[in-house]
Amino acid sequence: MLKSVIFDLDGTLLDRDASIEQFVSVQYDRLTEHLSHISKIDYITRFIELDCHGHVWKDKVYQALVTEFSIEAISWQLLLEDYEMRFQFHCVPFQFLIEMLNELKQQGYLLGIITNGRGQFQARAINGLGIRDYFDAILISEVEQVRKPQVEIFQRALDRLGVAAFDSVFVGDHPEADIAGAKGAMMKTIWKRNSSWIEAKEADAIINELNEIPSILKQFNSC
Repeated sequence: MLKSVIFDLDGTLLDRDASIEQFVSVQYDRLTEHLSHISKIDYITRFIELDCHGHVWKDKVYQALVTEFSIEAISWQLLLEDYEMRFQFHCVPFQFLIEMLNELKQQGYLLGIITNGRGQFQARAINGLGIRDYFDAILISEVEQVRKPQVEIFQRALDRLGVAAFDSVFVGDHPEADIAGAKGAMMKTIWKRNSSWIEAKEADAIINELNEIPSILKQFNSC
């Protein structure tokens, strides 16, 4: 009988693409006196391109923006600080997030998060979604000094929840970091479909929306 469900954050619970687009749009408006020589659409588009789905940290993104757009009125360090402090106010959840978490908690599941990224920033994003209290264990790669898809970070999460791998399911959107990583830890897996990645065919189940998870867990338990 399954006892725990562990989630990835970006691209699984947090709609990162929508969050980034919203934040960058608001940042441009807020700092327009420093950025007005750039068109808003160009600023947003280039940020998203440089960000590369979160695989490039924002110090590099802002350094590139400052150079490419000849931004002189504000430094890349101040732009980065603005991002680090204010992104949390633009965290967009995927549809059905809270309803799904409520249902799983009502059913008695222990819940966890394993996310790659910087400790304070990811902690702020979780707070920005308003979901911290749902989770019994939260592991962030910078804090743990180990990252997905390394098996160790999955095992640490299982140990902190006090459950075995065969009693747990991992839900994520990245075929390698999430699905292959959790498979390596001997967990069941649910892939949240993401058009940015190739299909994770080795996943035990595939979903489009978060509200599909409770019924899939029932199927797993009936096997």
